[in-house]
Amino acid sequence: MSDSLFSDVSSVTAKAALDGLSQRQQAISRNLANIDTPGYQAETVDFQETLSRMVDDDTLLPLTTTHEAHLTTAESEPPFSVSLRPGGSYRADQNNVDVDVEMADMSEVGIQYQAISQAVSKKLMLLKTLAK
Repeated sequence: MSDSLFSDVSSVTAKAALDGLSQRQQAISRNLANIDTPGYQAETVDFQETLSRMVDDDTLLPLTTTHEAHLTTAESEPPFSVSLRPGGSYRADQNNVDVDVEMADMSEVGIQYQAISQAVSKKLMLLKTLAK
């Protein structure tokens, strides 16, 4: 029974969103760690576009199978890709990491992560209340 509580579309979507935000945070951390590395190109993870595509295409969001006759999906992990951040100004050493951009992105990721976490928490509290 507990598997069915966490395999609905909203829970799977929230997990995928949190995974994407985590990957985006890691890219920001790599950018900040390489701020003084000559030739380093800033990375970004555009998880929102991938997440929107996953929600629109039901086959990309994996659901739990409880019987061998159930259909399965090919992918179990969301296909978030890391790419080079377009634009920005290059310094003389060909590095385009901007501390202000990275800090703003980090704040945005933190707020989004907190919002999704709170939504999941409220859903779980509602389920707990209903179970009483």
